[in-house]
Amino acid sequence: MPTPRPEPVHVHELLREHWGLEGALQRLPGENENYLVEGRDGDRAVLKIADASLTPEQLEFEQRMVEALHAAGLGLELPRVLPARHGGAVRLETGEVSRPARLLAFVPGLPWGETAAATPALLQRLGRLLARIAEALQALDHPAARRSHRWDLAAADQHRSRAGLVEGRDRRRHVEQAFQLFVACVRPELPALPRGPIHGDTNDENLLVDGELLCGLVDFGDALEAPLVCELAIALAYVLQHGSDPLVEGAVVVGAYHGHRALTPAELRVLFPLVVARLAVTLTVCAERRREDAEHPTWFATEERAERLLAELLAHEPAAVGSAWAAETGLEPFPQEGANVQELLDRRRARIGPSLSISYRDPLKMVRGQGQFLHDDRGRPFLDLVNNVCHVGHCHPRVVDALQGQVARLNTNTRYLHDGLVDYADRLCATLPGGLDVCFVLNSGSEANELALRLARTHTGRQDVVVVDGAYHGHTGGLVAISPYKFMGPGGSGRPEPWVHVVPIADGYRGVHKGHGPAAGRAYGDEVGAVIQAAGAPIAGMICESLLSCGGQVIPPEGYLARAYEHVRAAGGLCIADEVQVGFGRVGSHFWAFETQGVVPDIVVMGKPIGNGHPLAAVVTTREIAESFANGMEFFATYGGNPVSCAVGLAVLDVIEEEGLQDHALELGAHFKAGLEELATRHALIGEVRGLGLFLGLELVRDRGTLEPADREADELVQRMRARGVLLSTDGPLHNVLKVKPPMVLERGDVDMVLRALDDELAALG
Repeated sequence: MPTPRPEPVHVHELLREHWGLEGALQRLPGENENYLVEGRDGDRAVLKIADASLTPEQLEFEQRMVEALHAAGLGLELPRVLPARHGGAVRLETGEVSRPARLLAFVPGLPWGETAAATPALLQRLGRLLARIAEALQALDHPAARRSHRWDLAAADQHRSRAGLVEGRDRRRHVEQAFQLFVACVRPELPALPRGPIHGDTNDENLLVDGELLCGLVDFGDALEAPLVCELAIALAYVLQHGSDPLVEGAVVVGAYHGHRALTPAELRVLFPLVVARLAVTLTVCAERRREDAEHPTWFATEERAERLLAELLAHEPAAVGSAWAAETGLEPFPQEGANVQELLDRRRARIGPSLSISYRDPLKMVRGQGQFLHDDRGRPFLDLVNNVCHVGHCHPRVVDALQGQVARLNTNTRYLHDGLVDYADRLCATLPGGLDVCFVLNSGSEANELALRLARTHTGRQDVVVVDGAYHGHTGGLVAISPYKFMGPGGSGRPEPWVHVVPIADGYRGVHKGHGPAAGRAYGDEVGAVIQAAGAPIAGMICESLLSCGGQVIPPEGYLARAYEHVRAAGGLCIADEVQVGFGRVGSHFWAFETQGVVPDIVVMGKPIGNGHPLAAVVTTREIAESFANGMEFFATYGGNPVSCAVGLAVLDVIEEEGLQDHALELGAHFKAGLEELATRHALIGEVRGLGLFLGLELVRDRGTLEPADREADELVQRMRARGVLLSTDGPLHNVLKVKPPMVLERGDVDMVLRALDDELAALG
């Protein structure tokens, strides 16, 4: 609950008792209780009644800042403290609440927000002044500076969870976009940015003007130690609300600032995200306050202006604004990398095979990846919810260091001994059930699945293979032949080989056997037995994704794999678990997805996340199967198991363990799934939510009774989310399932933002 405002009578008594003042009171804007006191003799002062939590150390820090700026000779009037008659600290006692009170000398001048539109000269003076303030405060070291508060711009994402309070779809979208810019573009840069004490609230009420001069600065209540560029960003967020061209006027301020205190390229890169983050914080705090006191006289004074400026700034690409603001610095924080999108599209069409597809109607040119984000050539960050290859996050520094360090020392093939191969095989096999203890290291999931088939066929002396409808196992000719996702899809010509036997997908929602319990699992498992019996030939084995990804993010019913494996082994075949998309802790409850079904396969295939984007894959099997494969024909892959790949693989395993990513997937995945299920209660377009850990699917239907697939709506939703900075895609035989397989470093704030955005866009779809 907010602290009750003091009654005027108590304020008058305080002034009489401690300063001997009588006069009129005028409440001033601000979070705390600030009053202009006009004495009977015409003298004016400002009474500041702070929050009860403000400590004497913080009050001292504020005054030390004022003294440092006064000593710097900046030509500013500053709020010096007027001592009380009896000396010492003064507090206002109101009921059980005790709050510090100070009387400050009145600082003359007109608030920036009440002046006419700023001239270039005034904007230049502002830039120089902000730089000189940073310089003047550099030597000030005070323990009370090392704090944070709700207006701390370096911690702007503390408000992200409350973005849903902002009313209006467009305003809410802008706030979400601003916070995502902060999380993706500012937060990673914060540790390296130059820091020091800052005023922390150089807004259009605290900057005072006299004609063409900046004459005063008041209200040091938000002062703290922070990145110095935050001061510049805060001032821009307010003064640009009163201008006509924020790109041009911002460039004037930034250029003048840089002329006195040189900005770094990193500071210029984060400036735009910091400005829009400050505006987003303003709107979020206003939305929160409206639930406390919608009639407050000063809380919402800047709300509409902040929204207008935020919308105007976000209509531009971040790189365009950043470059415009840096125009007078001689630096280019966003240099053009290669061809633009259209040029690159034209060149690609001329040189690259046309069967290689491009995501989204409006193609993206990505130039950088970090954590859970991909950044395009326009400076826009996109939350990546589909790239399960960069398992521990795009460009994870631990993985990058391992790769760079090893490639600088040695990279060769496995015909020479190197520790990395055996070390990696030991670590990988240690994650698997006992008996799966022989490892082959390769380059891709396709290569690994090819080897798995060779192992099964060599060991059994048989050719035929059982596969699951809708499955995809790789792009080679042999793997397309066992991938119904390919041979039954566009360009396919049906089952190409008589030795391929297709069993129904174990889909308890849309398939012939409904439900997700053991009855449906047994029924689907018995479908495998029926196909084997009807095959007319002995089978070498069955290859099955432990969770069915291209089939529509399907989680098989309980007991399915156990029953299916039972039939396969009874027929003399081997069981191959394709974990290329679902392994390495993604399901949360277990390291390998097949473990959720309580089975142990004969062969396990790994790829994609195994190298975090580096070409790496593996097959692990039993000693018996591996020895039967050693029939005199050498197995060798030029790059498979090379020292660099093994170093990368070890680093990925280290990160998963040390950062607790499996537990993270369990907790965050449960939260994500619960949020999607809540959306399903309000949006009939959602037919089913399914998934384990951070492997999730959202099936869209036009009718929950007929299950008519909403494929067009699914595609439209993907495009809408892309426009909001979220990368999703569709999958499944009917192209109506949104798949969620993000980097495992996804954060709760990201998930909550996605849920809010999906809620908005599903409502817009109707």
